[in-house]
Amino acid sequence: MGTWGIGHFDNDEAADFANELDDLPAGERGELIRTTLEAAAGNSGYLEAPEGMLAVAAAALVASQVPGGDPVDDSYGPEEPIPVLPGELRAVAVRAIDRVLAEKSELDELWEAPDRPSWLSEIDRLREVLAGA
Repeated sequence: MGTWGIGHFDNDEAADFANELDDLPAGERGELIRTTLEAAAGNSGYLEAPEGMLAVAAAALVASQVPGGDPVDDSYGPEEPIPVLPGELRAVAVRAIDRVLAEKSELDELWEAPDRPSWLSEIDRLREVLAGA
């Protein structure tokens, strides 16, 4: 797992996702975020770590537009602006986060002590923002 911190973009997959978003025309960024969230939320099999990392990063972008959400100012996050995302993506993002934390999720399995409590706290905060909107 190419991870260097507990932040939502502190891993290779999420950093590459941010670069991919930056390379897209502005009008296509929201659709990539949607399809990324839907892929994780709709996965009933084993969720591989890369898909989980992408789902968390996409959910963080949705949460950044919610009142009380944290801005994505991480040096590994997207540099180009993310268009205003539709409100219904919040529920999809919650389902994606829930899937990342569910059984048969490699990302959840990979986070071990001593960093697991901090990672879970960040994920729980993200979910709270999304669910409370």
